[in-house]
Amino acid sequence: MNPFSLDGQVALVTGANTGIGQAIAVAMAQAGAEVIASGRRDCDETLALMGRGRGLRLDFSDPMAARDVFASERIDILVNNAGIIRRADAVDFSEADWDEVMDVNLKALFFTCQAFAKAALPRGRGKIVNIASLLSFQGGIRVPSYTASKHGVAGLTKLMANEWAAAGLNVNAIAPGYIKTNNTAALRADPDRSRAILDRIPAGRWGRPEDIGQTAVFLSAPASDYFNGAVLNVDGGWLAR
Repeated sequence: MNPFSLDGQVALVTGANTGIGQAIAVAMAQAGAEVIASGRRDCDETLALMGRGRGLRLDFSDPMAARDVFASERIDILVNNAGIIRRADAVDFSEADWDEVMDVNLKALFFTCQAFAKAALPRGRGKIVNIASLLSFQGGIRVPSYTASKHGVAGLTKLMANEWAAAGLNVNAIAPGYIKTNNTAALRADPDRSRAILDRIPAGRWGRPEDIGQTAVFLSAPASDYFNGAVLNVDGGWLAR
């Protein structure tokens, strides 16, 4: 058996319409999984890149949006990638922006994991991959709710691993570094900011969405069966410096 194969597995990837989520969905399809690409909007581009699979509309502004998804069919792998960010100085940050980010990035993630676990625990197997952040470890600036939510993702990943590992569920997370996506377009367009970022990355380049996609495949495949509660930094060495 190929320990990196996802043949016969069904994977739900949230936030799969663009960027990191799209790359994860494509990588999983290439590894053999049947992928359900989920987003607030249609994932037609992702489905075209995969060449197979299906789409599912899920809007996590309702944190309970996925509560019934896992009861109707067997899903073996859950990748929680959906997330949003709001920027403002901490002294000016609004309650509305705080609540919106926390609902999508943390509350929805937890209750989606819970719904998945209720279906997967009786089967005695399943994989959850949460998308954390460098700001699961660092403070950042002007993103208080995002930082709080991503610290929470790392903590919940460990808690769920503690509770579910013995029952056959692997819960792990990926902390992407600076990746070339729409979310980092403004940083890459600022020569000074971009240079400061690149100067700190030992690999000397921005990450590619595919870097995260392949890591998600690993954490979903049999090769990672003894990984529990890990938060893998895929950052070109950013945190090592």
